[in-house]
Amino acid sequence: MTSWRAFTQQAPELAAFGQARLQGRVAYLGTLRADGSPRVHPVTPIIGEQLFLFMEPTSPKGKDLQRDPRYTLHCAVEDASGGGGEFSVSGRAPLTADPGLRAQAVQASPYVPQDRYILFVLTVESALMNRYIDGTASPRRWQALE
Repeated sequence: MTSWRAFTQQAPELAAFGQARLQGRVAYLGTLRADGSPRVHPVTPIIGEQLFLFMEPTSPKGKDLQRDPRYTLHCAVEDASGGGGEFSVSGRAPLTADPGLRAQAVQASPYVPQDRYILFVLTVESALMNRYIDGTASPRRWQALE
């Protein structure tokens, strides 16, 4: 499983673009409901050495991830023409109670997470960067080597 730090080392341009599109902004998390249907949730990703998500313990997205840790995360685009470009990552998001990881997430967070929030650490198994140049998509993909 690839950490955000490892992703940064393997694909620095994509990781820098992704950090600019995700850090401190609203993004959309895709999870799977118990019946297998997709669900999308607005979230605020946190990027440090890992990619983190805090959430309420009662959150449907947290319940989804605890049952099936597969996720996809997509940045919000700035306008209908894809202004600013698109970035998405996919992988697995296991729940963690590790105090060291929680301290890292709190330190990297652009907001103050509540003590009751649960924490997920998102692996990066694939990534997509898509810039629009003169109205034409210019996608670049990355896949973990593992």
